[in-house]
Amino acid sequence: SRLTESDSGISINSGQIGIAAAIYVIGACVGALFFGQLTDRFGRKKLFMLTLAVYIVATVATAFTFAPWFFYLARFFTGAGIGGEYSAINSAIDELIPARVRGRVDLIINGSYWVGSAGGSAAALFFLDKGLIPADIGWRLAFGVGAVLGLFIMLVRRNVPESPRWLFIHGREEEAERIVDDIETDIERESGETLPEPDETLTVRQRESIPFRTIARTAFSLYPRRAVLGLALFVGQAFLYNGVTFNLGTLYTTFFKVSSGFVPVFIIVYAVANFAGPMTLGRLFDTVGRKVMITSTYVGSAVAAVVLAALFGAHVIESPWFFEALIIVTFFLASSGASAAYLTVSEIFPMETRALAIAFFYAVGTGLGGIIGPLLFGQLINSDSRGEVAIAFYIGAAVMALGGLFELLYGVNAENRSLEDIAQPLTATDADGKSGSRADSDDRATNADGDAGRTRDPREERRRRIAARRRAQRQREASGLRRFRPGPGASHASPGMAVSWPVEADVFDAQIQALVHTLAEHGTTGRRQLAGLVHARAWGPGAFAAALRLAITSGEVAVVRPGQYAVGDNAFVEEAS
Repeated sequence: SRLTESDSGISINSGQIGIAAAIYVIGACVGALFFGQLTDRFGRKKLFMLTLAVYIVATVATAFTFAPWFFYLARFFTGAGIGGEYSAINSAIDELIPARVRGRVDLIINGSYWVGSAGGSAAALFFLDKGLIPADIGWRLAFGVGAVLGLFIMLVRRNVPESPRWLFIHGREEEAERIVDDIETDIERESGETLPEPDETLTVRQRESIPFRTIARTAFSLYPRRAVLGLALFVGQAFLYNGVTFNLGTLYTTFFKVSSGFVPVFIIVYAVANFAGPMTLGRLFDTVGRKVMITSTYVGSAVAAVVLAALFGAHVIESPWFFEALIIVTFFLASSGASAAYLTVSEIFPMETRALAIAFFYAVGTGLGGIIGPLLFGQLINSDSRGEVAIAFYIGAAVMALGGLFELLYGVNAENRSLEDIAQPLTATDADGKSGSRADSDDRATNADGDAGRTRDPREERRRRIAARRRAQRQREASGLRRFRPGPGASHASPGMAVSWPVEADVFDAQIQALVHTLAEHGTTGRRQLAGLVHARAWGPGAFAAALRLAITSGEVAVVRPGQYAVGDNAFVEEAS
């Protein structure tokens, strides 16, 4: 909003601020596609260093703006750096973080954007104080601070390792093994426990590069529903977020007559609320589940935006702090949903396509929603009509609600599952040496015959266990023994908006096997002792209870008496011998 003032040193109006925001988003889309392909080809670490350098140079250039066209150009390249960041960073996060906490860590790291936003706004209070710094200099220094901070971040990033998954697939297995060994050694030293050996293997065909056409075909041929889901999530969050965030300052100065020097106070509060969302709700994405939380945050923010639009358009909101309160409620929920959009597309596609999948869905979704949103909000704010601005909020609410609906229909229960289990790598080969990849069902095990003879192949044994559990779940549901909780679920509807909540039969296989083997070795065991013997604290919040409940349902664990458990009749214990 300072740029729109006559003494800013550059002649720009509110509509042009919206155009600048749209150009920034165009740059982000182009950068995401360009750097996303390079990220899958040359590695995560190289690219998140390169994209940060692009951002730093472009931000410095922004500080030297002398005309609107130069401002647009600088913002385009700033966006290009940021767009590339999303691909490289989210790929690195998901490939380095354990499955049991991947959701919350991803949300918190993406949400930490708002810590920087709050810090930047706090600095702007100083730089935009006309009593301290001239009006045409302060905003330039504010941009310069971003570049200085970027240099410090570049130093920190040198310590982030390359993704072992990426290294292995690209023929650098020794380097990948060394990184994994370092991680495992650190964990064993800190926990004082020896990590168990993996119970599954995956054969991978190593490649130096994977053609772009193969990556593109994967998303739309093998995973069409996931592709639609990714687009819906990104369009929804991009329209509302970019439309409001890039025009928040002009909203306050235009409709509430807040001075541009005080606007950063509102943005600080706004930013804190946006970070509080992922920090508060993040753990629920790993415990309650992805589908429920993403649907709830998208639909919840849409409802809040409708209330805000109705009150704003009816001139009920006259205080900027009342408006801020409604904005906080809306984006407390929306921030978690927006961060989860990046989490979703980085989880549900194969390893080789991960960075480009993030880039593609970010580019297309943000291109549709993130360009239209700022342009629409900017032009409607420039009209000085509350009713017209309210229309933009209604549209934002509609696209967010649509994203929530698609998550409810096509969402993937990715919590506590390895990335390879959610989407097998394209380079993986099955036992016959043929290329293997899973479609949206994510499960070939449902066709396994659990009553057939045993095999020594660990993968085949796992398929049989999972098939047996699914049959037990279906039998339990058919008999009317269902577990009900509020919120969207995966199967039967019931009165009062409650639905059954079946646990995925393959999510806790390793944990159930640990329970069975421990009970086979120790005999009847109490709940607390059993949790200690299997080191359940390392499984993540709620995982022990969920695994135990599923094991009891499938008959692999028997309840001897309340709080006491033993091996069940349907347990697979041959491997223990």
